Amino acid sequence: MRDTLETRGSLARLTFPASLALLAALAGCGYQFRVEGAGPTIGSATATSSSTSPPPRLVVRTLENKSFEPNLEVRYTNYLRHEFSSGSGAQVVPEAEAADLVLSGQILAVSLPTLSFSQTTTLESRAEVLVIVKVEETRTKRLVWAQTAKGASEFYVTPDLQFNRVLQNRALEQAGRFIAEDLASRFLLQLESGQLAKPTAPSASNSADTSIK
Repeated sequence: MRDTLETRGSLARLTFPASLALLAALAGCGYQFRVEGAGPTIGSATATSSSTSPPPRLVVRTLENKSFEPNLEVRYTNYLRHEFSSGSGAQVVPEAEAADLVLSGQILAVSLPTLSFSQTTTLESRAEVLVIVKVEETRTKRLVWAQTAKGASEFYVTPDLQFNRVLQNRALEQAGRFIAEDLASRFLLQLESGQLAKPTAPSASNSADTSIK
């Protein structure tokens, strides 16, 4: 019995480092994703809102697509609605229903820079997307929050042009999902800190409304 236990212990000691090596190898495969959210945040610094108050009702309008990628606005708007429904502290409602706030925005640019290449072809590229959104009060049209976010997702390039397009689309989708998640998290932070509380008088931040037209 003792010999059996010692044998099992030896196998465990051998298996654990091998498992770590396997996990490290798996982690090095596939896509690499990144999102950057540097950008303006606008709102009035008021007292923190009560945790017992009902969540604001938010309409997420379809984004305006200023990039060369067709139909990207539909997917990115759906990502925003999903993430804001689950992680922004707001209740996302259809446009036909009454709402406290309205979110709108633009897909400003999509770029595909080359990361690595040989003498004859590109080996790896990155899909980069820049998005800007703003949130306004429905009744007063006052700008209460604005934010830019940049998402990036890397993908390998193959000799198959059709498959490359599939990889590029997946990278664009991942970049959009991370942008939506980042914006929802930033909105929640502003909401919990009271930055989105309605002021008693119009704020000077209305002048920043020209950031999105």
